[in-house]
Amino acid sequence: MGSGHRASVPSWAGFLHLAVVLDVYSRRIVGWAMETHLRTELILSALEMALPMRRPTDVIHYSDQGSQCTSIAFGVRCQQAGVRPTMGSVGDCLDKAMCENFLASPECELIDLRIFRSHAEASAEIFAYIEGFYNRRRRHSALGYQSPMAFELAAEAQQAVI
Repeated sequence: MGSGHRASVPSWAGFLHLAVVLDVYSRRIVGWAMETHLRTELILSALEMALPMRRPTDVIHYSDQGSQCTSIAFGVRCQQAGVRPTMGSVGDCLDKAMCENFLASPECELIDLRIFRSHAEASAEIFAYIEGFYNRRRRHSALGYQSPMAFELAAEAQQAVI
């Protein structure tokens, strides 16, 4: 399925924490969640959003060494969904480099340019960034300068021809 990681989004009301699940194939964010806490429910919510979108079978979920990703609840849910959780060693970012790269994008292109007054405002802007810009319009050199959704549509069209 991809890679999962989280970032913190500052606002006047305090931090919101963003967890994402990125499909490594298309670089599309297929699951995401925002909460005021860093408990396991945050990453479980992002995973729950991704599961019906991708209906994974025998896929790998790369993550960091955070307590949320090493929790029993996360491991059990991954097992139920047919997802194999894995993580690199401490300080190793290679398995989750694509996700780290994604998280740098809204940071540079949105978060560093604004001050959010509330959690609701921050959440709405992050939603618009992910669903309205990143997945639909942001081009990636690794995808032949297509957006994640355009890349997926082109791949589906090619499969239909075969």
